[in-house]
Amino acid sequence: MTPTSYPERLTTVIDKRGAMCVGIDPHPGLLDSWELPRDAGGLERFARGVVEALGDTVAVFKPQSAFFEAYGSAGIAVLELVLADIAAAGAISLLDVKRGDIGSTMDAYAAAYLAEGSSLAADAITITPYVGVETFAATADLAVANGRGVYVLALTSNPEAPAQQRARTGAGTTVAETVLDWAAARNAGADPLGSVGLVVGATIDPPGIDFTRLNGSILSPGVGAQGGQPEGLPAIFGAATGLVLPSASRAVLAAGPDPDRLRREAAGLVGRMNSVRALL
Repeated sequence: MTPTSYPERLTTVIDKRGAMCVGIDPHPGLLDSWELPRDAGGLERFARGVVEALGDTVAVFKPQSAFFEAYGSAGIAVLELVLADIAAAGAISLLDVKRGDIGSTMDAYAAAYLAEGSSLAADAITITPYVGVETFAATADLAVANGRGVYVLALTSNPEAPAQQRARTGAGTTVAETVLDWAAARNAGADPLGSVGLVVGATIDPPGIDFTRLNGSILSPGVGAQGGQPEGLPAIFGAATGLVLPSASRAVLAAGPDPDRLRREAAGLVGRMNSVRALL
């Protein structure tokens, strides 16, 4: 039986809970502020505590794989538990791994994170396209076959990014537009959306790009502590703002470990994004 598609599940949960992604970024400073030890035990209490507090109200969770990998096999074991917790809560897991390679190496990454039965399989993952977008054709195929999705980095908010992402190709388009064109071609004709999304930062200068042709989800990290605001998203995305999944990490996580404070912070961002979407 063909699995329910990622866009169908994403659309359904956003309709119920609002368009908001909460990053699970257990960096050492946050463990300290939660008065947790900097070890795998503290990692587990932090990450699973976030899902326990928000799992029935937030649409999407984005665990940052690096912060789990830092604790070795014990950290990976915690990540497996967190992914299972997210699924049990009826939310979407978007694993931020930013993998990018060629040939059999990328196939192995895809199998680890997108294949049915893998203990690290998520609903969607992030990938970085700078070895060439066509190297991810098989990854995208595997994602679709297993009812999962991929988000390709297009325009990120780090200050070094424009030198590469906004550089012009021989055809006169920017590198970011090349990524968008590839994703849009993959998504053409899909309903309600395609399974290939983009990552576009919530704090970037408006790029003057028509994102509506993507026909896919746009993950927009940087809401909250990094300066991005839900109300500022239409200036970046225009008519495509309805495709945007804003993501906040520190703005929500800093409210912990108290579950009520976590819920209030997340609910405030969801409410603001709902107001933005209501004006579209």
